[in-house]
Amino acid sequence: MPTCLITGVTGQDGAYLSQFLLQKDYRVIGMMRRSASSDTVGERLRWLGILDDVELVVSDLSDLSSLIRLMQTYQPDEVYNLAAQSFVAVSWDQPLLTTQVTGMGATNVLEAVRIARPQARYYQASSSEMFGRAQQPRQSEATPFYPRSPYAVAKLYAHWMTVNYRESFGMHATNGILFNHESPLRSIEFVTRKITDGVARIKLGMARNLRLGNLSAMRDWGHARDYVRAMWLMLQQDTPDDYVVATGRTTSIRDFCRLAFTHVGLNHEDHVVSCEDLLRPAEVDALRGDASKARNKLGWQPSVSLEELIAEMVEADLARHRARM
Repeated sequence: MPTCLITGVTGQDGAYLSQFLLQKDYRVIGMMRRSASSDTVGERLRWLGILDDVELVVSDLSDLSSLIRLMQTYQPDEVYNLAAQSFVAVSWDQPLLTTQVTGMGATNVLEAVRIARPQARYYQASSSEMFGRAQQPRQSEATPFYPRSPYAVAKLYAHWMTVNYRESFGMHATNGILFNHESPLRSIEFVTRKITDGVARIKLGMARNLRLGNLSAMRDWGHARDYVRAMWLMLQQDTPDDYVVATGRTTSIRDFCRLAFTHVGLNHEDHVVSCEDLLRPAEVDALRGDASKARNKLGWQPSVSLEELIAEMVEADLARHRARM
């Protein structure tokens, strides 16, 4: 039975990846940080029905000694570093924390693997936000980076440190440059979940309007279930490399709203309000991924359409709110 260690296991990607790997008969060690809200941190794992199947351990990306002990104790075959301060908007309010957790934290995990478990295969969760002010209409592994937020800069540091450890120490270290991927398990701070939750509240008469920022921003959205499968495929390759994971389809936030409201028989123009106070200091206007390499080398392609994703998210939020009524 192979053993994997997942940092950020209680997040959206960590939960879906745990489910995927458990189905493949992995022993799943899930790293979580100590939290005052420890009674709720396993909610995503519980939603998927796997909370009792994941071995949760407490550690922190900022504590190298505890990470080394984890590697020594569990001797993982695969390490997936998914933990981060992952809210782009928050990264302007907490740029130093974002740098420490998202950037330096990844280096600590790499160093712990190098010292205590150098034969393990390592996955780093890179981000399409690193492309920022995109230099090409479709972004591939060869597209120059132009980060536009503290979060994106921190992710870029972690990305290049992964490349450096791979080339300097011969580690099987891979970057997955994932474009936006969503699900019913997405945190409410993310715009997609904010939209689907707002649609559910408005449909049920709990709210009238939905306040958003830039409705013209365009993103390439897929389903998290598809994207965690790509993570695993990357670590099954004989040679480590970097891969873009995306659908190749770009949709504006306005059109995402239209699809979500249409699903419940409402017109988004009657409810969506664009507010200047929700605009970011530096906006990323449009991102569209070119996942040709992942398709050709990994045999990966998305299986869930945007319309199916939005319908699943809206229905999940309707169910959540109905359960509380």
